[in-house]
Amino acid sequence: MAIPEQYIAKIQAIYPKISLDQLEFNQDGMNNDVVIVNQQLVCRFPKTDWAKEDLKKEIKIIQLAQRFIDLPIPQVDHMEDDLVSYPFIHGEPLSQNQLFRLDSLAQERVIEQLGQFFQQLHSISEDVLAASNIPPSVAERSQKEMLNLYEQAQEIVFPYLWKHQRTWVHEHFEPILNGSLTLDTSSVLIHGDLGCYHILFDPNKQVINGIIDFGTAGIGSPGIDLAALLDNHGEAVLKQMSKYYSEVEKLIDQARFRAGVVWLQWALMGLQQKDTELLLAHLGSSARGIQPIGASW
Repeated sequence: MAIPEQYIAKIQAIYPKISLDQLEFNQDGMNNDVVIVNQQLVCRFPKTDWAKEDLKKEIKIIQLAQRFIDLPIPQVDHMEDDLVSYPFIHGEPLSQNQLFRLDSLAQERVIEQLGQFFQQLHSISEDVLAASNIPPSVAERSQKEMLNLYEQAQEIVFPYLWKHQRTWVHEHFEPILNGSLTLDTSSVLIHGDLGCYHILFDPNKQVINGIIDFGTAGIGSPGIDLAALLDNHGEAVLKQMSKYYSEVEKLIDQARFRAGVVWLQWALMGLQQKDTELLLAHLGSSARGIQPIGASW
């Protein structure tokens, strides 16, 4: 796919001395087109007016979070209404396979980095968040919204599921329906979409090199961030991480529930919007080894 001329012109206007020898173009995101220049500079172009507003919120959150987080996150170099740029953070997505291929010492080091990231991000005080007017995360789903998802899934998704899949959905929502599990919890600053592709790993140094894409960040349940890690890397990783992030055991059932509904949410959106990409969005990314809700920790 050719890079639009207006993107090239914009980059050249802002960075007249930069060479455009190596350009990578990524249109996979729902909100932004991305041009990477010489593996040195990331330029994000919002696709819609509401994406522009979302990008402004994201930058505000990044500029707040970097005061409290040790891991590298994007450092904004230039911002306009239709462009944000920042230095490129090198690394590969930290997939479950990538993590599990490491020796035990390297695994421990990486999991400690993740635990410290969560501990630092989720510990930013309510006063600081309120003073910065941080909005709710778009990833947050209330208990009422989850029950609505359950009803919609039965109406729209169930006709395409086999019997054992429908049974699994009913069993997964049972703790919410009978009141043994609540999604209510303290609200903190969350990343909101910590998939493996947003955790950049340096295979040579065998460390996490940075966390990117805070587009869904905001105020929400910390269980949402744990659910993403659970879905991508499995329960054994969270168990190991509990040494470095003290809230894991308290939040594990919430994380199990939220991780379990991810594919259902995407399937529902895909069917409603007749979008095959949404239906396939989580193919190959979900980890195995997630215990049922209520299993002993």
